[in-house]
Amino acid sequence: MTNAARREQQTFKLSSLVFSVYLPTFLFSIGEGAVLPIIPLFARGRGASVAAAALVVAMRGLGTMLFDLPSGVVVSRFGDKGAMVAGTALVAVVAVGASLSRSIVVLAALILVMGGGWAFWQVARLAYVSEVTPLGQRGRALSLLGGVSRAGTFVGPILGGFLGKHYGLESAFYAQAAMGVAASVLMFNVVRKTPGSEQPRGRGASGHLVATVVEHRRIFLSAGLAVVALQMVRQCRDVFLPLWGDSIGLNVAQIGLVYGASSFIDAGMFYPVGHVMDRWGRKWAGVPSLLTLSLGLLILPVTTELYGFTLVAMLTGIGNGLGPGIVMTLGADFSPEGRRGEFLGVWRFISDVGSAGGPLAVSFIVGVASLALAAVVTAAFGFTGAAVMWLRVPETLRRGG
Repeated sequence: MTNAARREQQTFKLSSLVFSVYLPTFLFSIGEGAVLPIIPLFARGRGASVAAAALVVAMRGLGTMLFDLPSGVVVSRFGDKGAMVAGTALVAVVAVGASLSRSIVVLAALILVMGGGWAFWQVARLAYVSEVTPLGQRGRALSLLGGVSRAGTFVGPILGGFLGKHYGLESAFYAQAAMGVAASVLMFNVVRKTPGSEQPRGRGASGHLVATVVEHRRIFLSAGLAVVALQMVRQCRDVFLPLWGDSIGLNVAQIGLVYGASSFIDAGMFYPVGHVMDRWGRKWAGVPSLLTLSLGLLILPVTTELYGFTLVAMLTGIGNGLGPGIVMTLGADFSPEGRRGEFLGVWRFISDVGSAGGPLAVSFIVGVASLALAAVVTAAFGFTGAAVMWLRVPETLRRGG
């Protein structure tokens, strides 16, 4: 480690990110959590069928994927601060527009743009933390970021449900807009411009993007596969647990209680895992997370009653809790200083492919076979991702040595 890097390591404090990153993330996540369960109900209230309402919800994920790559280019061209502020402001404006929409088509288009604003926010925030946080503290910084985000999405649905019940479904969108404006104003006043983060890249932005993909293709093919596997297993967990609980005869209250306990275990592990990543390496969080999640899904089909189902749910909660911030940390470590924005845009796109592809794969397998087989296939993909991460992905923490 160089003397300059050692001094940076010693002087940096996680508390310096409270008002620039953590508090805006908490506010933004509250707004996100407030509207996510409201969107399908709002669409149904506008006359959409169940299938059409599900499609409206899917527009947000699609918008995130479509804007991941452009957001990376924008971050490199205009800076991470500008992209963070613009992304949160865009979500706030779209939320107001969605609350006033009377057409399902217009609502779907606005939710698509909302996903785009989320992409700008995600990539720019990760680029900023990557710039200001020393390598040896990124694990804690980003796992804490993941924990703060989960706390916000826990509070958000409670707020959205209360507002929707007493003041109408539109009020949840207004709450999201208020949270977005508050986060945007806070970042505009607190976030500092990082050195080199707002230097224009000149013409040929698409050329820079292609060059980044080609130059770092080995990382995208190895670490990218592991990340796709992790995101796929995570998303499938959210699908399998309620569906399997229903298939073995558990009622909604039982499933909700078990899932809530699993999520509680998950949420309580983020900071210790950050210490593990910064002390022993990123693989010591990513590989156990993949193995534990995959093992839980593998044995899920043999459970036939409440106690077995609860044990498996707790196991998957531990597995998910072992990996908060691991995707962001690996992306921050691998991203080159000269093309950080473009790299992180591609990285987020790969991650979102895993998040979106998991439920789609489950739907296909269940349609042609069974839920049990879908769980086993997903577990096998997770084990494969663990092997790739352990054997093929470089340990990024060693760069500081």
